[in-house]
Amino acid sequence: MQDAAIYIGLMSGTSLDGIDAVAAQFTPEFKLLGSCSVELPAPLRERILALCTPDTDEIDRMGSLDRDLAKTFADAALEVASTLGIPTAQIAAIGSHGQTIRHRPELGFTLQIGDPNLIAERTGITTVADFRRRDMAVGGQGAPLVPAFHKALFQTADCTRVIVNIGGMANITLLPADPSVKVTGYDTGPGNVLLDAWIEKHQQHSYDANGEWAASGRVNDSLLAQLLSLPYFRAEPPKSTGREQFNLAWLEQQLDSCSEEISPQDVQATLLELTARTIADEIHTHDLSSAEIYLCGGGSHNQTLKARLQALLAPYQVETTTALKLDPDWVEAAAFAWLAYRTLNRMSGNLPDVTGASGERILGAIYPA
Repeated sequence: MQDAAIYIGLMSGTSLDGIDAVAAQFTPEFKLLGSCSVELPAPLRERILALCTPDTDEIDRMGSLDRDLAKTFADAALEVASTLGIPTAQIAAIGSHGQTIRHRPELGFTLQIGDPNLIAERTGITTVADFRRRDMAVGGQGAPLVPAFHKALFQTADCTRVIVNIGGMANITLLPADPSVKVTGYDTGPGNVLLDAWIEKHQQHSYDANGEWAASGRVNDSLLAQLLSLPYFRAEPPKSTGREQFNLAWLEQQLDSCSEEISPQDVQATLLELTARTIADEIHTHDLSSAEIYLCGGGSHNQTLKARLQALLAPYQVETTTALKLDPDWVEAAAFAWLAYRTLNRMSGNLPDVTGASGERILGAIYPA
């Protein structure tokens, strides 16, 4: 591939708040050229949410949604290119994560939709997609994949760094200063997913801005202990999770079994504490003598959550990846642009120590323009 080729990365996460698109170069060094976020239309978001719950006509709805999502992904790619004034002929590839509607590593499969054939046709740009299943084919979880990008971009011999991505789910990447020590990364549990679902049910807001509603409540210790008793939190990595485990129905089952009635704002406060505690507890298990901690993802904007993480992780200082010269909103989309770059250049994209795969693999399927 020619030097300074431009790649587009697309990411739609578990939070379903939109599609993030970035344009980036990876040679001679990484450079984020620009980015945009395209909101998912409300009807499309509702269809995704509905499809994430088993039903009787799932296949027909998935087939239709697969196509409609692809058109929206293609529009996001064209928008970022247009905004930057980059002709599509200059873009080497689009790396499209797709929209996860099932993630079942315990059953050996994961499913992302947003037909890459349509993306390639509508944009005229080679598209790389289906990144997770090749890792699963060799015994991996297929997730998280972004730690490989964290390693490539953020690892330094100067200090150990921890990258905390707080999307719908939360995951951590430990980047040792010593390059001979393996990188560790896995999902710690829920990030925003329960917080978003609970406030949407009670206040019809899609998210809790700055955690203000959570800050108005008090943590219920009994509920928190019950939620923390979930076996997932005690499981050893590699591990990954999703809406299949952490969803509104699961939360309501937990509340139904409580011996007391808990106010909605106290539930929200407890859910924020659950996210903060499970992230911090996992970082503390690694017994780091010193580390720099950086947040990315939508949850990095939640000031109540950030303050709670800072309190739980003291004396470590908690910052966002802005300090590392990459806006926290665009880290994941940039990662899938990087994965497309790796695929087209026949380089591996997974970290077996993170996913549990038996070896490194070139990830993704290529759909030529």
